[in-house]
Amino acid sequence: MTDKSEFDLSLLYPVISEYLHLGRSGLLPCLHAAQNIYGWLPNQVSIAIAQALNIALADVHGVIEFYGLFYNEPVGKKIFRVCTDLTCAMKGADEIYTHLCSENVNSQGSIAGSELITIEKSPCLGLCEHAPVAMLNGNVVLGLGADPRVATPSIPQSKVYGSLRQLTKNCGAGKPTLIKDYGDYSALRLAAAMSPEAIINEVINAGLVGRGGASFPTGVKWSGARTATGAQKYVICNADESEPGTFKDRILLSDDPHQVIEGMCIAARAIGATYGYIYLRGEYPYILPILKNALDEARDEGYLNNNFDIEIRLGAGAYICGEETALFESIEGKRGFPRVKPPFPTTNGLFGAPTIINNVETFCNIPLIIEGGAAAYRTVGTEKSSGSKLFCVSGDVMKPGVYEVPFGITLRELLSMANEKTETDDLQAILFGGAAGAFATPDHLDIKLTFEDLRAAGLPLGSGVIMVFDKTRDLRDTMKRLGHFFFHESCGKCYPCQLGTQRQKEILDRISDGKSIPGDIQRLQDIGMTMMDTSLCGLGQTASTAVLSAIRLFPHLFTQNKYISQDNRS
Repeated sequence: MTDKSEFDLSLLYPVISEYLHLGRSGLLPCLHAAQNIYGWLPNQVSIAIAQALNIALADVHGVIEFYGLFYNEPVGKKIFRVCTDLTCAMKGADEIYTHLCSENVNSQGSIAGSELITIEKSPCLGLCEHAPVAMLNGNVVLGLGADPRVATPSIPQSKVYGSLRQLTKNCGAGKPTLIKDYGDYSALRLAAAMSPEAIINEVINAGLVGRGGASFPTGVKWSGARTATGAQKYVICNADESEPGTFKDRILLSDDPHQVIEGMCIAARAIGATYGYIYLRGEYPYILPILKNALDEARDEGYLNNNFDIEIRLGAGAYICGEETALFESIEGKRGFPRVKPPFPTTNGLFGAPTIINNVETFCNIPLIIEGGAAAYRTVGTEKSSGSKLFCVSGDVMKPGVYEVPFGITLRELLSMANEKTETDDLQAILFGGAAGAFATPDHLDIKLTFEDLRAAGLPLGSGVIMVFDKTRDLRDTMKRLGHFFFHESCGKCYPCQLGTQRQKEILDRISDGKSIPGDIQRLQDIGMTMMDTSLCGLGQTASTAVLSAIRLFPHLFTQNKYISQDNRS
């Protein structure tokens, strides 16, 4: 470990002082601030933070080692993270990574030069419509032909399409919507004149269900928190959008942050909460200034005040923190381990208090419901799937991006928008719901995009991922990457997921390398069903769903020792 004399801890103490009042909950903000100062987190810094926040040093080190964006060893002054997940891999990310590392690379994977540059492979960065992409010290880098020593960071232009512009009415302009353009929080003003019960009933009557993947009725969740006993209640926006192929929440946050804030304020009125958190994905640091400015604007206008205020908490690179109870643990300054349920968050959530947690898209629906009314909201969509839905379309399409459409259109219609054509002869597969989703084939093109129709077809709507693969793609490589993703992201708290994702990865690696052996299909099925039935949280329970669906649809991929495209199969 580097000698203590090399670190000027006087730079750290003013930073720590900003978070002393938070106690252990201030650990993640403290670590982020310290790493911004020193570039990494040496032991001396960890000791200083542990003493200041009165946390055991072992716990501080445990948190640092848990999160992928914290470093406890020296790294380059520039950290270049190349996304090599599904969509970026389809656009040549592996070749780009190899090229970047091909010259003057030392044994740590860093380029020697005037500044040491660390080059890493990264899980999905939530920028699939811009693939291939990378991050340079927290900034987005598009067009990866450049030398990382001279790469120019940029803010990605949102790509927004579809037949509706309700949730996305202020998105795609290339700049954040300021409060003067957003308006006077008219839905919140209406909610202020309603009783909490009336607000909740309006949300229930609108038929809104969570848009993050679980599809739990939003109003029912709010009702449980409303009636729960507790002097302190919390509203949390889950902006830890980490599902490979998902990027809709990034666009809503960066382009129209006041829509999210207004939805949270209405939720606070409904359940009697006095404090809220936006838990922002660690790979979205460039959205932090946008959110901070929007919160300041809302405070200046009196929408956030002593009755209800919102704090931003930046994650640090852990997919598991998208699980609601793991997210609570992270805010509390701990490793993001899921909790055993029950008890449920509506009665025992953040800091043990009644809590509602919804994702960004869900909160953005709330102002629409309150301002227009539940009946008007239900005029869009179907009886059982009301409103519009944001779909993240990526992969082998002409126009990747976020599509806002009414529930009830067919998959064929959506893909026609993304391709500006109706021919599907080159279509091989569609991955629904991201890494935790399932595969579909051209036979599913006329299925309606609703909760009920997809459920009947055995396909998850999930967070709205539609990832398209043409017939040139090797789906065995796709499944290999899915296996690596879940192995990397498993928190390790429960053995079925910890061991199951490792074993699944090993088998998928072997199959991708053309070395499948008899019994691999049965092994994957046994592992998958075991994880599904016995894992503690949704990560382990869904870590095998895409693979199991591929076994049903494409069994030849698991037995042939050389990939043969659908065009060439006999």
